[in-house]
Amino acid sequence: MTPIQNIKIQRSNSSNLDFLSLVKLLDIDLAIRDGADHSFYAQYNKLDKINHVVIAYVGQIPMGCGAFKEYEKDKVEIKRMYVLENYRNKGIAGLILHSLEQWAIELGYSSAILETGLMQPEAIGLYKKSGYDNIPNYGQYAGIENSVCFHKILTKDLK
Repeated sequence: MTPIQNIKIQRSNSSNLDFLSLVKLLDIDLAIRDGADHSFYAQYNKLDKINHVVIAYVGQIPMGCGAFKEYEKDKVEIKRMYVLENYRNKGIAGLILHSLEQWAIELGYSSAILETGLMQPEAIGLYKKSGYDNIPNYGQYAGIENSVCFHKILTKDLK
């Protein structure tokens, strides 16, 4: 992994045009990976309830994004994580995830959950490396064999 220097993280919301363009690319990637299951997952990836978005930039170029929304009073759900293919394995996704966690802590949340798919092994690796533990599939993902769900306790001393 060769880290990229001078990555800037910008906080925004789901109306940010750079976020929207990255999410379009994410959805194309997921449609390929998920195949026939994509329409099931797509219904849960709407952007209208997402007010907390981060975008990673190198210079003026948006390289990746992520978001969270409240799941329960003290818990957020991490959503819409994506890094452009040419910039993967350079630490950007970890930086995005950490930035989301820090923002959630600032807002008083104490834990995070997320769902990813078995066809996204790099995402699974990121979450495990970032201290997330496997949990039983929650909510709409219960009983979905292709889904993998994770949980992490958020603490102020996250590194």
